[in-house]
Amino acid sequence: MQGLVGWLQEAAIDGEGTASGMLEIPGRRSEVSPETVFGPSWGAATWGRSASICEDRSLITVVVGRPTFSMASSGGEMPAAALMQLWRDHGPAMLQQIHGTFALAVLDREAKSAFLAIDRIGSHSLAFAARGSGIVFADRPSAVASHPSIGEGLDPQGLFNYFYFHEIPAPGSVYRGVEKLMPGEQVLWRRGRAERSFYWQLHYRDEPRADFDAQAARFRSLLRDCVGRAKGDDDAAAFLSGGTDSSTVCGVLTEVSGRPARAYSIGFDAQGFDEIEYARIAAKRFGLDAREYYLQPDDVLTAISVIAEHYDEPFANESAVPVYYCAKCAAEDGCRVMLAGDGGDEIFGGNERYAKHKVFEAYYRMPAFARHGLIEPLVRLPGMDRLAPFRKVQSYIRQANIALPERLETYNFVYRQPLEQMFSRELLAAVDVHQPSTWLKDAYDRADTSHFINRMLHLDLKFTLADNDLRKVNRMTEAAGIEVRYPLLDDEMVEFSGEVPPDWKVKGQYLRWFFKTALKGFLPDEIIDKSKHGFGLPFGLWLKDHKVLRERAEDRLSDFKRRDLLQPAYVDYIRNEHMTGHATYFGSMIWVILILEEWLAARGL
Repeated sequence: MQGLVGWLQEAAIDGEGTASGMLEIPGRRSEVSPETVFGPSWGAATWGRSASICEDRSLITVVVGRPTFSMASSGGEMPAAALMQLWRDHGPAMLQQIHGTFALAVLDREAKSAFLAIDRIGSHSLAFAARGSGIVFADRPSAVASHPSIGEGLDPQGLFNYFYFHEIPAPGSVYRGVEKLMPGEQVLWRRGRAERSFYWQLHYRDEPRADFDAQAARFRSLLRDCVGRAKGDDDAAAFLSGGTDSSTVCGVLTEVSGRPARAYSIGFDAQGFDEIEYARIAAKRFGLDAREYYLQPDDVLTAISVIAEHYDEPFANESAVPVYYCAKCAAEDGCRVMLAGDGGDEIFGGNERYAKHKVFEAYYRMPAFARHGLIEPLVRLPGMDRLAPFRKVQSYIRQANIALPERLETYNFVYRQPLEQMFSRELLAAVDVHQPSTWLKDAYDRADTSHFINRMLHLDLKFTLADNDLRKVNRMTEAAGIEVRYPLLDDEMVEFSGEVPPDWKVKGQYLRWFFKTALKGFLPDEIIDKSKHGFGLPFGLWLKDHKVLRERAEDRLSDFKRRDLLQPAYVDYIRNEHMTGHATYFGSMIWVILILEEWLAARGL
């Protein structure tokens, strides 16, 4: 739908051919011809209706997305032209005057420098590789890797991280030497050296406050502003899962549009996964023009190929499948823009782990003498492990004694077992197995807060939202021909969320207390009171019962066993446990392996 590529180096190359090669990568879709500028040793290209490029003397600016500028003189100008003026006036400090969603680059051929940045929340992506006296950048790592000076060799560390996270978070990538920018990050490359830094960080309020009514009114007004900005002048539709966020977006979209919003929902004929009844409750409350599609196992077979093609790196979030079919249904109805409710959980405290770890933190923060000198010796007395209540207490203490954020990983496949039983020796010898935990701790510790709830939110802004959920929705909507926008991630809304204290986000064990209480009377009580569900896929269950889906998975697992990444015995273990044990739990790991094999095979690797 939109994107950018570019490079700056000393050696002369075929600029037109290089630009074409970087544009013609798997999954690239554009209805608009690219705009290109290039010379013997430099070049840039961009395409899409939300993209622009500008060249003046030694400067080239390119930008994609929907940026807004704080400078009065930018009105009516193309974003790339406004960006160029900002750069000349302020240099890198210009980012303080740019809001909205964007990825941008500034090339200065005379100064032999390049400046790259993405928006505060990571709605857009940007990757780069700095080699010697040159830099290559693009909105996708695969486009960077396709440049003749980089090469498309796979990075073992990226593959290890994929198994750990089920995607490959920034700053890493699946390609050797190719890095991704993190939300709110900039890169300044000058004469062979790249300097990374954050130009923005969300400030969190830790202290309680006593002005709920005023803040609730402000929040409701802000909701209308953010949905209105996201809609713009377009006839936008919306995703509707039946959860708090999507229902809110659909209701406010109806208000700002002055007519029923068109909303798309996915149902599953599988117990414990279907949430369509809540989508119907929201549709009735707001009078939505609601459309439904019930997903079938055969749809998963089709989606597997779409996922392998359109993700520029292996990506194994199963809910990409319902997102794709939701967007596909909207596109078939003539929609071109959809609003999504992603982000509410990560800014207002809606994930169940926030409440769960509140209980663990209560123990972890007790004085050490009480924990280690009194409580733990008591529950470890001989024979205590034979009593069910004390076994639960012992399990609670084991988890509570692990510091955040490591405690969050105790259910991770990779964390829970000896690595040599899972991975091949060759892969383990080539990677830093501690890199995932180092990255998690960095994001957790970097948060501008001292409260563990806000630190967890900051961690999720990066890993759950930017690296996972936004990438999931962005690629699947693009595959369907839809532009997606996220009103709850509007800069103003995110900044406002930082002012909401943690005891309003998670009040006792009540998740999203402020959000839900502020919208009492607007949202149906059934949706406010429902438990957290998500947009999951019953893949593990269907895999056991659907013959063709099972055969395809078994074929891919057999192919994958020859790649020397995982131990063949571990692949067999996962397959056997799926059939005889917990189908959903082990089915998710089969999905991870299946998607990686499909992704590799689609690229002839």
